Amino acid sequence: MSPEMIGIIGIIVLLLLFILKVPVSIALIVVGTIGFGMVRGFDTGLVQLGKTPFGTASSYSLSVIPLFILMGMILSYSEFGRDLFKAVDSWIGHIRGGMALTTIGTSALFSSISGSVNATTATMARITIPEMKKYNYSPSLSSACVAAGGTLGILIPPSVILILYGILTMEPIGELLIAGLIPGILQMLLFMIVVFLWVRKDPEAGPATEKSGWGARFRSLSKVWPFFVLFILTIGGIYFGVFTPTEAGAVGSFGALILALATRRLNAKKFIQSLGETTRLSAMIFLILIGADIFSQFLSISRIPAKITMFVNGLDWSPMMIMIAILAVYFILGLFLEGIAIFVLTLPVIYPLITQLGFDGVWFGVMMVMVMNMGLITPPLGISVYIINGVMKDVPIERIFKGVTPMLLAMIAAIILFLIFPDLITYLPALMRG
Repeated sequence: MSPEMIGIIGIIVLLLLFILKVPVSIALIVVGTIGFGMVRGFDTGLVQLGKTPFGTASSYSLSVIPLFILMGMILSYSEFGRDLFKAVDSWIGHIRGGMALTTIGTSALFSSISGSVNATTATMARITIPEMKKYNYSPSLSSACVAAGGTLGILIPPSVILILYGILTMEPIGELLIAGLIPGILQMLLFMIVVFLWVRKDPEAGPATEKSGWGARFRSLSKVWPFFVLFILTIGGIYFGVFTPTEAGAVGSFGALILALATRRLNAKKFIQSLGETTRLSAMIFLILIGADIFSQFLSISRIPAKITMFVNGLDWSPMMIMIAILAVYFILGLFLEGIAIFVLTLPVIYPLITQLGFDGVWFGVMMVMVMNMGLITPPLGISVYIINGVMKDVPIERIFKGVTPMLLAMIAAIILFLIFPDLITYLPALMRG
């Protein structure tokens, strides 16, 4: 068989393994090693299998991943999220739909520390849904706000998935993290506009709660200052060139530990749990990256990326038409596959094409994440919706999926906005370069 045919068979087998729920890392390693062996010889394939794990795991740039994860886990187990919700709610909870707006705003702030969709969604679901239920909020509105707010977890820095994108494509991680800030804020505002229109059409969906006094409002801020301190230290340090992303992760995780201990929110048991969760997530991501490296080497020697680039260049399409088609494919993939799997499966093929068409790699990384975010709240995958359903067991999952539809439209509007005005994404990274 030709290398191209072996590559096509390898991609099909990999997709089948994903559908059969084989762990992403194992599927990548098996398909990549066997495919490499079929093209270059199995002795060479086994040599690659022996060399790649050390070469990948020893990379200095990967050390940023466990550091940011540790920071998020310490804050999550220290229950700063609950105080954050109460603080935001004391300022805007009294207006119609205020607790729904609070949920989205709190998710955005919590995302700026956690960097994870699952962590943000699970934390916000446990904290906010019982509160909104107490005030007779519509289950559709409650679940939609938690699901939409959770998607900000991989957009607002520090985003673990954008860090992975930078590692896989060699784009500057610091610029990628900063690039997600403006899109994350604008996406949050669009979600809030949806809530405003929702409760205007159906006032019973989000009734107002009691108004907090000014004293209570300012007292609530005294409990959430650690979030702002850590954000300024980490993201501000990266933006102004004080820290590299890895150094920012180290400062952030150490700062989170000191703050959690100083406020007496972290005991030995919670600290061990945060370390254990950090280790599990980091090991999973490292193993996936090792598999991605092996699989990308196989795709490279199969010549599929080069063939696809030649095919696309032969089309009588404008670069923007090609980009829209690529984003549409990513949306479809996001309905069935988890984000990391999509990254490692497609980037070896798509990224060279994107750069050749003249698109900015940092801009494309943010756009790719935004499109895949839509898969988090749409069936059949809809991971965020299933997390929420675990908390709202009395609400049919079909109703939750239906409730997030307006938020999905807001996400589509944001993607169109950034297609028309790409500088909204690239502005801050350009300032960093300057």
